[in-house]
Formats: sequence, C-alpha cells, structure tokens
Amino acid sequence: MAHSRYARLFWLQLRTSLIGGMQYRWEFLLEGAMALFWTAMALLPVWVLVGTRHTLAGWSYPELVIVVGWFTVLKALLDGAVNPSLVAVVEHIRQGTLDFILLKPADAQFLISTAKFDPWKMVNLPAGIALLTYGFHLLGRAPTLHQISLALLCLVAAALVLYSFWILVVCAAFWVVRLDNLAYLFMSIFDFARWPVTVFRGPLRLLFTFLIPLALMTTYPALALLGRLDLSRLAVVFAGALAFAAASRLVWLRSIGKYTSASS
Repeated sequence: MAHSRYARLFWLQLRTSLIGGMQYRWEFLLEGAMALFWTAMALLPVWVLVGTRHTLAGWSYPELVIVVGWFTVLKALLDGAVNPSLVAVVEHIRQGTLDFILLKPADAQFLISTAKFDPWKMVNLPAGIALLTYGFHLLGRAPTLHQISLALLCLVAAALVLYSFWILVVCAAFWVVRLDNLAYLFMSIFDFARWPVTVFRGPLRLLFTFLIPLALMTTYPALALLGRLDLSRLAVVFAGALAFAAASRLVWLRSIGKYTSASS
C-alpha cells in the first residue's frame, strides 16, 4: 500500500509540473537552442586536446565523445528532475518554512525531491543520445544489446549517485544557512565528470573515484557501453552507489534533527 501511495503522489507532482511547464513553450525553444550550443561547447575542449594526438589517457576521440554524451544525459536529469526541487529547499531552510513539508504525512526527503520538475530543461537528453550515436559512428560500430543493458544499469547507479550527492550538498545548508549558490558549487564539481577519471592523477583521481564518485557517473557507464566493464566491476559500481545513497540518507536525517523551524 505504501509503495502505491508514493507512486500516486509522484505522478501527481509530476503532472502538476508538466501542466505548469506547458505554459512556457517559448522557454522550451530557448532552452533547446541553448542546450545545443552548450553541447557543442562541451565537445570543443575534447576536440582541441585530442586533435593534436591520437589518445588522451588511453581514450580515443570517439570514446571521449561517448563520455561527454553520458555527461550530457546526466546533466539533463540534473537540470530537469533534480535541481528544480532541491534548489528550493535551500530557501525553505533559510526562511524557516520547511515546517510545511515536515508536517505532511509523507517522507520529507521524497516530498522535497519530487516537488517540482522542469521538463523543458531536459532537452539535453536527446542531445546526449545524439552524442552517443555520433561517438559510435566514429568508431564504425554499434554497441551490442548486452553492452546497452549494462550501460543502462550503470545509468541507474549514476543517477542515484548524482541525486545522493546533491542531497549532501543541500544538507550543508542546515549548518551553514548563509551559504549561497549551492547549485553553482555542485555544478562546478559535476563539470569534471565530462572527463574520464583516468585523465586525473594522484589525489584528484582518488577524490573523483571515492570521495566524490564522478567516475560512477560517466566513466563506468561509458566503459559499459564500450564493452570494457565486466560484471564484477558492475557489482562494485552498484555497491558504491547504494553506499553513497545510504550515507546521504543518514546525513539528511541528521540534518533534519538539527533544523530550527520558523515556529521555534
């Protein structure tokens, strides 16, 4: 019963966001044009760096295009399904109005995570798929059904890590309520995910593999699609994603306990 209740609640909030978003069709066209521009700009540094050599950290230009494609797909999920709701939470915390959400008879994390969707900002999704297609066109082959299946599983794990990390960033506002531009802080870190983790050396590779697992977001899904990720490593990817989600949940519960409401 609980699962069906939350499914109905999710659909209600999604439908409300879709109805609201349909009122701004011109914004969709503008967002689409900007998405195409930034997708092209994302490829520019890859082309400049690899244009003078055959590979970069063991990755050829077509393979790097596939990594950028995964980055673009995840950016669509972030901009359209994660950012709209969670950015507003920071303002609720600053103003002390989170009470209205905490008093509702449903899990607060679920409510804040599904409060708002911005479908127009998911126009990066087809752009990311186009980049993936272009990358395999340059390779002169197509991924197998098995490779696509593993890549989709990695995408689920990557989305979970992306969402969990954003929850951790939002939780910082419970302790440092004057911290502005949390979204820009997160996006600055997430921007490194456009590069394979092997590009980084020493402490940076450890940072982006374990502490801030950007490798789980783009590098491993790209490896799966290229047929270079075995089942044992996929199991490690999912274990890491679940551990990260559990950690973010614990931090969220602890943060809620520290929250001082407007009525306190």
